Amino acid sequence: MILQALNDYYRRKAADPDPRQRLPAFGLEEKEIPFVIEITSDGDLVRIHDTRATEGKKKVGRREQVPQGVKKTSGVAANLLWDAAEYVLGIDTRGKPERVVEQHAAYRARIEGLPDAARQDAGIVAVLRFLDKADHARLEAETVWPEILEANPLMTFRLHGDGDLVCQRPAIIAAAIAQASTDSTTTDRCLVSGEAAEIERLHAAIKGVWGAQSSGANIVSFNLDAFTSYGKSQGANAPVGKSAAFAYTTALNHLLARDSRNRTQVGDASTVFWSERADELETAIPDLFGEPPKDDPDRHVEAVRALYRAIDTGRLSGPDGDTRYYVLGLSPNAARISVRFFHRLPLRDLAERIGQHFEDIRIDHGPRDQTHLSLFRLLVACATQGKADNIPPNLGGAVMDAILTDRNAPYPSQLLNIAVVRCRAEQEVSYPRAAAIKACLNRFIRRNPKEKEFQPMLDPDNTHVAYRLGRLFAVLEKIQEEASPGLNATIRDRYYGAASSTPVVVFTTLLRLKNAHLKKLSQGRAVSFERLLGDVLSTVTDFPAHLTLADQGRFALGYYHQRQAFFTKSDKTPSTESTEEKQQ
Repeated sequence: MILQALNDYYRRKAADPDPRQRLPAFGLEEKEIPFVIEITSDGDLVRIHDTRATEGKKKVGRREQVPQGVKKTSGVAANLLWDAAEYVLGIDTRGKPERVVEQHAAYRARIEGLPDAARQDAGIVAVLRFLDKADHARLEAETVWPEILEANPLMTFRLHGDGDLVCQRPAIIAAAIAQASTDSTTTDRCLVSGEAAEIERLHAAIKGVWGAQSSGANIVSFNLDAFTSYGKSQGANAPVGKSAAFAYTTALNHLLARDSRNRTQVGDASTVFWSERADELETAIPDLFGEPPKDDPDRHVEAVRALYRAIDTGRLSGPDGDTRYYVLGLSPNAARISVRFFHRLPLRDLAERIGQHFEDIRIDHGPRDQTHLSLFRLLVACATQGKADNIPPNLGGAVMDAILTDRNAPYPSQLLNIAVVRCRAEQEVSYPRAAAIKACLNRFIRRNPKEKEFQPMLDPDNTHVAYRLGRLFAVLEKIQEEASPGLNATIRDRYYGAASSTPVVVFTTLLRLKNAHLKKLSQGRAVSFERLLGDVLSTVTDFPAHLTLADQGRFALGYYHQRQAFFTKSDKTPSTESTEEKQQ
């Protein structure tokens, strides 16, 4: 089903009326070509054109459509009219001169192996003349030569005065397509199309999966006898026609490309989204989960607005709601790619499940905080030292899978665990951590409705003892702050970990200390706090010896909600409002 969906996506994009969005035809592929060798019809060098442009901190070559590359392993195999500098120019960049001789010979043999009609093309004639001259002195005079020697980049040719590359000339493209169509000896029924077809022996590598080999990895491959059966070898064990194999690999590489708007990175899961027909949400939905680019920081917010706009306008209740969307999560596995999850569902269901996720993580926050937290920001806030590299393996993909599986599917228990642990370790219940804890607890409660779901804001009617103790701790900290303004550390820095896990050990001491703090306040403020303490403790009959992990999450939510309530403007508590605004 995955390969069929990707094949259909390729067919749609290959027929796109916009040439800039159109995918390469069968036998071609897109490649970043940093350097183009411009030559005359006589094979003389005009210049080496640097196509790179700066993107962030890197220089990236221009993407060009070239004949599809060969499957490279440790042996020597040349691409048609484009390849690394060692193949194209025969220069040694890695201290292996004997191998470079083989590479350059293979590159030339690939060109000379073209049909007669293609070899007579003016571009091929000029390239062969250039290779015959081998004017290295002229090449070394180019300003980019040191970079070429250092990086061994991809290169190709262009005739002086032409707009297209030599490999893009009609005769060359026709020859490349013909060769790709006939380079097979096995015929079988294609698993994708269901029709008899020439079977692809080695599928093209998939690039762009975070953590996989830089040269690419495979979804379909058989490289050991243990993986084969019935005497078949390699691709014949999972017969996919050459056209279908080209389509799904081209489509997936396009979706995973660096500048793709259809992909997002969630932990170690490289996730791509696409739909059966063009739609504005096709590229907006990935922005809901990933970190927005620095040059477009509002992209995430705009994506959320687009989703809610589609829901609010009733668009999803019509034919658009039936549009099929596909979500594919991939992770590295040595030379292969593991499929972490795959979802195929109508847009209305997808929107409902994503909307439920944002409702689950909605919680009160400061005016400067983001209204809608991306999944990436949620996971980073719960990771050690707040670094993306420390997000536990598989967690991002597991959370994404839960979001898309069902609106009430439980989030992985690991998310609640690391959120609570980070709160305790750093003595801070931050906005993203509180949001993650609320979402995990509410999804559990929804499946086991024995208690009330947590609200985005303070819930005075919630009588759970752990939630009340979290509120109590926040009130005691507030009393200390007002009694001793300018403290470098509060009871949170010293007691939060113990209070949230073993309350009986801590709260007796804290309740005794608060009496000394209350004496420093005005009588009105002291009475106000005493009433608040009485309200919070009204349903607490005893301090538990230990709190479970889930109850530690409830404690964190109670603490966070009560702290946020102190910052909420209220006509009934002007002194609290003014004091808190100054401290904020």
